[in-house]
Amino acid sequence: MPICRAAVLTVLLALAAPALAQDRGTLNPKPLPPLANPDDPSTPAKALFGRATTPAALPPQAIGGYARGCVAGAESLPIDGATWQVMRLSRNRNWGHPRLVAFLEKIATEAPRKAGWPGLLVGDMSQPRGGPMLTGHASHQLGLDADIWLSPMPDRRLTRAEREEISATNVVRSDRRDIDPEVWRPEHLRLIKMVSREPEVARIFVNPAIKRALCREAGSDRSWLTKVRPIYGHNYHFHIRLECPAGEAACHDQDPPPAGDGCGSELDYWFTDAVLNPKPRPPGKPRPPMTLAGLPEACRTVLKAR
Repeated sequence: MPICRAAVLTVLLALAAPALAQDRGTLNPKPLPPLANPDDPSTPAKALFGRATTPAALPPQAIGGYARGCVAGAESLPIDGATWQVMRLSRNRNWGHPRLVAFLEKIATEAPRKAGWPGLLVGDMSQPRGGPMLTGHASHQLGLDADIWLSPMPDRRLTRAEREEISATNVVRSDRRDIDPEVWRPEHLRLIKMVSREPEVARIFVNPAIKRALCREAGSDRSWLTKVRPIYGHNYHFHIRLECPAGEAACHDQDPPPAGDGCGSELDYWFTDAVLNPKPRPPGKPRPPMTLAGLPEACRTVLKAR
């Protein structure tokens, strides 16, 4: 990729960065004020979906694309399980397609035995009806994405205050060129490997430094690495993305990841100076926010459903 495009891509990635795992929540979330004219065609879709506090009582269905869609019939992941705990409860983003909820419960149950990981701290999934979010996350709109903290679950139940205030673990070195050996553990590799080998997983997003460590430590079994894709903003958590559920024609998968383990020159690109330290550019004209007209028509039904 030409260097001039590298800086542009880095800026775009920063604009689409997720709500950071270490960003604090609140113990007293306040409801958003009602919109003066919610039916105005110019109303941002994120303002509408961000105010939906309950799921659409419709048959489960992922509709549209990961960054331009919604979800009907979403379920919430219980905030506590034997091998998982949900973080940042004030965000109300522990919702997903029933397939995602079942998947997270499954891998959380298997993690101690298969990866030596005591349990999952689950960050953002989706809003109750999916769709664009008021803060962070260009994706997470279909109920098929979930962020898993790179901190192992403690051997006790975290308090509500801890779930809102403690930080996830940053496993990346300060120069961003490799993992921090003081905090990176073999169990991190085993957990990501275990998840990526699940057939319904389409992609796992990690910081490029984490991908570099996985490439170095994977050994001879490398087939799973193709699903692990590097992107900045993922040094505190990794992002799981499931494929569209079978039979849901309104859901649009991404193209499959490129062939190979992704450990060659395509990974080296992320550590070029143009990407790590892009030159400042004058801000361009901000893009107008997406409206309902930019989403599949069925998302209007999801938004209006009881």
